[in-house]
Amino acid sequence: MHISDMPRVIIDKPVVGIATSPDRDGYWLASADGGVFAFGDVNYHGSLGAAQIQQPIVAIAASTGGDGYLLAAADGGVFAFGDAHCHGSVGGTRLNQPIVAIAASPHDDGYWLAAADGGVFAFGEVSYSGAMAGLHLNAPIVDIAVGPEGNGYWLASADGGVFAFGEVNYSGSLDVAAFNAPIVGITADNASGGYWLVSADGGVFAFDAPFSGSMASGTVYSPIVDISAGGLRQGYRLVAADGAVFSFNESFRGSLPVNVGKRADCLSSTDYLIVKTETA
Repeated sequence: MHISDMPRVIIDKPVVGIATSPDRDGYWLASADGGVFAFGDVNYHGSLGAAQIQQPIVAIAASTGGDGYLLAAADGGVFAFGDAHCHGSVGGTRLNQPIVAIAASPHDDGYWLAAADGGVFAFGEVSYSGAMAGLHLNAPIVDIAVGPEGNGYWLASADGGVFAFGEVNYSGSLDVAAFNAPIVGITADNASGGYWLVSADGGVFAFDAPFSGSMASGTVYSPIVDISAGGLRQGYRLVAADGAVFSFNESFRGSLPVNVGKRADCLSSTDYLIVKTETA
């Protein structure tokens, strides 16, 4: 069921991620309680919204086939829907720091989980190419992005650091003085082999990838929480905790309407959001 088909939508927890279908003009949003919302030419294959999950969902990744998605929870649980496949998880395993991100292989043969301390966990036929766990970090890891060939990945930290592993290029990182809000996401440009970083205020930073715009000087009523590329064009989309989607050189196929009743400067990504739509 698409969001446009729902007569009334109530979201109790913030949106945490966006995943773009690699071969269809659409995307999915995921919320911390496991809810999934489909926009454009993608199918809804279910969610965890009515389930009792041990820890909140922190990320979503699209399947290579473009007709499914993976959800990752903070405790390392992985949940597959549609044509996505579950190759294992670290759910039930004691972790030093929570899981913060998931990245799927472009060959549909596995995925990686990333933890806040820089730990990386590989599942399926994908290769483990290294991690930052046990090494000094000035700020926690917030996201992971896989290279276009699936033979390496990048980790991004909240202070703008980028760490390259495997056969991907390191194209640079940010000086902490260069941005005004923490970095919250990284996504790969499959055409150039570069990547984009996004900050909580909507700033976008391009490294060996085309810059198509940002929300840094725009109006954002809730913190940006994720960035997603890999669609039909060489662009990217941002999503905020309230479900607002901002498209740059990619089509806009809809977002969650906002009725938060709280000033943007008072809203954090840990706030509960109430979003309602009514049909005539």
